[in-house]
Amino acid sequence: MESNRQRKVAQIIQEDFAELFRKQASESKQTFLVTVSDVKVTADLSIAKIYLSIFPQEFRKTIMAEIQSSKAAYRNFIGQKMGKQVRIIPEIQFYLDTTLDDVERIERELKGEGDNPVL
Repeated sequence: MESNRQRKVAQIIQEDFAELFRKQASESKQTFLVTVSDVKVTADLSIAKIYLSIFPQEFRKTIMAEIQSSKAAYRNFIGQKMGKQVRIIPEIQFYLDTTLDDVERIERELKGEGDNPVL
């Protein structure tokens, strides 16, 4: 069960990264969207798992690679934002959230099954 402290830290991280990624996307020459769909923080607040949705799909690999290579800078960014609120700045781990893709795929499959009557 998640403590209030974990939820507060996760919410702060989610809001700060959402704003950062929004700014980076607006400054980029390409049109893409990076959304922070969820943040999970361990009980000891040492690790923050950040789940990202990236649209359109063709940019996912390059954007995730860029984000992974800049992890130290992102940890520094979050350290400056919340350094006075926590003793230890959590290690940051980024994951690609494909939940929406899964939902879309399932809906397509269900619609496909509806078109073919069972004999």
